[in-house]
Amino acid sequence: MLENYLPILIFVAVGIAFGALPIGLGYMLAPQRPDSAKLSPYECGFEAFEDSRMKFDVRYYLVAILFIIFDLEIAFLFPWAVVLKEIGLFGFMAMAVFLGILVIGFIYEWKKGALEWE
Repeated sequence: MLENYLPILIFVAVGIAFGALPIGLGYMLAPQRPDSAKLSPYECGFEAFEDSRMKFDVRYYLVAILFIIFDLEIAFLFPWAVVLKEIGLFGFMAMAVFLGILVIGFIYEWKKGALEWE
């Protein structure tokens, strides 16, 4: 029974080695010359303007959630497009209803101003 898990154990060991080996080699072989410029925090090449623990605006999270929702919905279109000939008119109408609901949600968010960034 345990011999069935040997390939999985080998796979996990090789995966850990592929992750840990480059990090270890880089740490051992890289020159260790810290200075104030290397240790200072930066943001896109500029000095940090504010505290790194500042709160983000709620609209940032709202736009991020909307992106994830619409991105996942678009991912449903690829398998549907592949089997469109096999599923026929019923599958086409089901996807039309699905996309209609998606468009209604998008229009609702647009009218509510969720996509406005001030």
